[in-house]
Amino acid sequence: MTTTSPQLTELIDSLPTGLFIDGQFHDAEGGKTLDVINPSDGSVLAKIAAGSAADARRGLDSIVKAQKKWAKTPARERSEILRKAFEILVERSEALALIMSAELGRALPDSRGEAAYGAEFFRWFAEEAVRISGDYRHSPSGNARMIVHHQPVGPVVAITPWNFPLAMGARKIAPAIAAGCTIIVKPASKTPLTMLYLAQVLKEAGLPDGVLAVVPTASARDFSALLDDPRVRKLTFTGSTEVGQMLAAQAAQHSLNVSLELGGNAPYVVMADADLDVAADAVVAAKMRGAGQVCIAPNRFLVEENVKDEFLAKVEERLQKFVVGPGTDPKSTYGPLSGDDQVETVRELVDDAVVLGATKSMGQLPDGLPAQGSYYPITILSDIPAEAKIHSTEIFGPVIAVSTFSTVKEALEIANDTPFGLAAYVFSENLSTALELAEGIEAGMVAVNKGALSDPAAPFGGVKESGNGREGGFEGIEEYLETKFISLPL
Repeated sequence: MTTTSPQLTELIDSLPTGLFIDGQFHDAEGGKTLDVINPSDGSVLAKIAAGSAADARRGLDSIVKAQKKWAKTPARERSEILRKAFEILVERSEALALIMSAELGRALPDSRGEAAYGAEFFRWFAEEAVRISGDYRHSPSGNARMIVHHQPVGPVVAITPWNFPLAMGARKIAPAIAAGCTIIVKPASKTPLTMLYLAQVLKEAGLPDGVLAVVPTASARDFSALLDDPRVRKLTFTGSTEVGQMLAAQAAQHSLNVSLELGGNAPYVVMADADLDVAADAVVAAKMRGAGQVCIAPNRFLVEENVKDEFLAKVEERLQKFVVGPGTDPKSTYGPLSGDDQVETVRELVDDAVVLGATKSMGQLPDGLPAQGSYYPITILSDIPAEAKIHSTEIFGPVIAVSTFSTVKEALEIANDTPFGLAAYVFSENLSTALELAEGIEAGMVAVNKGALSDPAAPFGGVKESGNGREGGFEGIEEYLETKFISLPL
């Protein structure tokens, strides 16, 4: 199966590999590098600069220096830079898809979807940049004029995950730029090439030097040490709950603004009155995107007991059509996981459930895959014992874990029996039932009778231990603004 091609090799060789600081790409201190691995075959795609603590500090210095001037830049000018970035990203969407599929291993159809989705954040926040508003009031007591004014929060530290190399950065960078903030980004060490390419695109779009810094590093501590610098005014993080909470505690020492998008354990509730073809079709969009390595992917499939067998038969029929292979192979419809570490995590969860008595179906890889690739087969689990770890642990792989219920009340109890609350999915043809479930499930986002949930024009975020704050929508830019009250005599 094809893992590389002359086109891909030429593209990868043309990508920037240095730290992006003050508008230029630089070598890391001491010339340190890290390898970017292709999960499709285990080969080294590229060597990139691996920033040190001093490099991260240099990046922070550059955005702090640029902050005052950027905050005073007219909103229309900021908007036009974002709009230009959107246009470049659309024009180069196929190159972006190839880069993401190479470093993440994800199949090209999914990477093309992210290329379009990520670009849309730049268009959305280009429009929001010129919509930042304030307020003018009279005090009810009649003795003061009250002006409510919004200002950029200041220099931002952003940390992004590996599973959406473009979109997770776009959801943070675009609103920061729109609001008048400067920002330093640490991309995941597994997938830094896309973020470095995005930095190049933003420079081409006219972003002034110093407004953005991108510092890949093999040491997360070297980067998170920036939160101890009082010049930083905001942390935005997407990743695991454990790490996010540790960073938030560190950020609290300087009372930083914090927004966190953390782990999920999404329920996928299928009522007996659901259109089972719609519910089965939606599994493809909700679960199989990125081979299941998506924070909002359903983790717990809760199916009303009298339709479980019919639903599973329909789901298996659809999953059998997937073609596993290298992410950049045009024939592949799902690729490897992000690395052998991720394969082992998923395998442990599935093996634990099976040992405890769960029923397993599918779960076989075809012959002919690259020996060093990080592949895991699509797997369906049912009759899962309550004590299985898979009920409470985010799977992040192509595993459909099914449990049953008999009443709406029971479905809600199971759905809410988790400390997480990022996303949820509900399927019912009865509007009253669908709304009862959607309103009753403790989650920041609920999709009803559909598998696609995210939209740049909608607020994205969770409740409980899935984080705080929102990205996207009208709310997204507010995360990068401070509210100032100015009082004048009447």
